[in-house]
Formats: sequence, structure tokens, C-alpha cells
Amino acid sequence: MSVGDVPETVTAALADQQVEGQVCLEAGAGVGNTTAGLLAAGAKRVYAVTDDADHAATVRERVGDGNADRLAVVEADLRATPLGTGSVNLVTAHGLCNVLPPTALDAVAAELARVAKPDGHLVVDDYAVPPADGAVNRLFALENAAARAVDGRPALTFYPPAVLAAVFADHGWTVQRRKPLLDPVPWTEAHLNAHAVVVRGYADDLPDALGAPLTAMADDLVSAIGSERTGTMYSLAFRLAE
Repeated sequence: MSVGDVPETVTAALADQQVEGQVCLEAGAGVGNTTAGLLAAGAKRVYAVTDDADHAATVRERVGDGNADRLAVVEADLRATPLGTGSVNLVTAHGLCNVLPPTALDAVAAELARVAKPDGHLVVDDYAVPPADGAVNRLFALENAAARAVDGRPALTFYPPAVLAAVFADHGWTVQRRKPLLDPVPWTEAHLNAHAVVVRGYADDLPDALGAPLTAMADDLVSAIGSERTGTMYSLAFRLAE
């Protein structure tokens, strides 16, 4: 993928932000969707931070060529990054919060406030709580059950926008705007397979008597659902107090 391959949700979330010439942080880089968007929009420098080595390698492969002077892929825990205090103009968190339990979310919010410059900006894009009748909820519930069996905590937590606004407000961020990015969310077969892969990963850490049924259930759910359009994805833009 080239820098030009930027998802529409990322483009929409960044449309009202000053990116050109700014020092930016993509918190939870994933496969680098927002890193690509920030580079395409003219960011002076982008720190793509992730604690996943595979994701870090993906980001380097995807957008590293030709951007060595503007890109730093950093493998670190988002609760304690190596970035300096007050060093970043714009922070983005695209699809990050739903994989953070509440205790980690609060710590990450504090760290993002620490690294942001006074009067800095933050864009948080995430999924609202899925409708109760959504078929994808069965797959998400299975993923959470597998995660609890291995890690003792759920893999996914869907936060209403008001909750995220309150968490970040506790660390000095003020909401500047809220807007929908997807309504409904198109949960494609590829998305569902990605969640099934997570279930399989947890299943591998369990005895076969527990892991094998979890894997089979995940595969059956993906096959049964196929794809679904349900729920919403929203974007919140914040400003840090000076």
C-alpha cells in the first residue's frame, strides 16, 4: 500500500485539522492507516507508536520508503512512550480505544496529554456500542470470552462518545467537535476474519479441550454472518489547555 491508500474514515477525521508542517503522533499505529493519512496531508514528522512488532513492521513496509526523514516507527507501550513532554502538535487515536480496558484507557489518556504541546490537538475515532441485535456482537462476545480465559480481561470495550470525552477531559482535553464517520459500519468478511484470527490466537494458548471449540465457533460465526452493516463509528476532536 502506498501513502495514497488512506481510508475515507481517516481522511474525514483529519479534514478539519491542521496537519501540514505539524509534528504528529499516531497512538496505536495498527497497520498505519492514520500514519499514511498524516504523511499524505504534509505532516512534518509522524511518530507511529505501537507495542506490536508485526504492526510496526507493517507500517515500515507500507509507508517507510521515501519518508525516512518524516517517519519514526516506535515500538513502545502507549502508557509510557519515549516521546518528550510537550513535543507533539497533533495526536491521533484511530480505532484504538475499543481495544483498551478502562484502566489502560485512563493511563493512555494521561500519556497523550503529557506528550502534547500546550494548545495541542487530539483526534479520537472509535466505534460506538454496537446495537444489541447486531449479529457481529456474537463474534465480539466470543472474542471477549477467549480473552478473559487467557488474560483475565476482555479484548474489546466499546465506549460511548460521552464516556471517551469525559475520560480525556480528566486530563485537560476539551472537546471541540464530534461527527459521525460511518453510519452504519460495514463489517466486511475481512473485518470478521480479523476478529476470528484474534480468537484463534487466544485459543492457541488454551488446552485443546477449550481452544478447539472456540476456534470452531469463531469460524462458524464468520461463515454464518458473512458481512453486516450495523452500528456507528464516530470522531471526537479535542484541544489541550494552554
